[in-house]
Amino acid sequence: MEIISSGCYKKLVGDTRNNWVTMMFPTKCRFNCFRKQSHINTCTQAFRDLERFGFEFGDFGFAGNHVHFQVNIPKKYSLEDAEIMLKSYTSKKMFEMHPGFRKRYPKGSFWSGYEHHESTGLKNLEESSNYCRNQQIHHDVFVINDCQQILPC
Repeated sequence: MEIISSGCYKKLVGDTRNNWVTMMFPTKCRFNCFRKQSHINTCTQAFRDLERFGFEFGDFGFAGNHVHFQVNIPKKYSLEDAEIMLKSYTSKKMFEMHPGFRKRYPKGSFWSGYEHHESTGLKNLEESSNYCRNQQIHHDVFVINDCQQILPC
């Protein structure tokens, strides 16, 4: 048997694996903190800020007292490390942008200790996306649009 080699031993740049995970983070004491659009926007932007560390985010679904989202975790982080990074950064941003949350959470922990995650392969990625997108309908949550809008001149 003849061994054939291309002669190229170059390492691939970047992460070539699929590590999509669907996660669910509830708020501490299950307070309904995601009934205002400004709170949802702040939390979504805080998650998106973590893309600089290699995270990729899919769809988000906010259901009053918890959030469902899809994330592709980089190879260098374990699931536990990723959860700690996601929860700590988003709670920090929520307290910065909405100081009134300090009254509700005086100890500074925005997220509950509970989390749910499940691996999401490429086959059921669309099914998971639909589940995340339909959270407000599924939980019958009405979101108040309190964001400032730019008026046309």
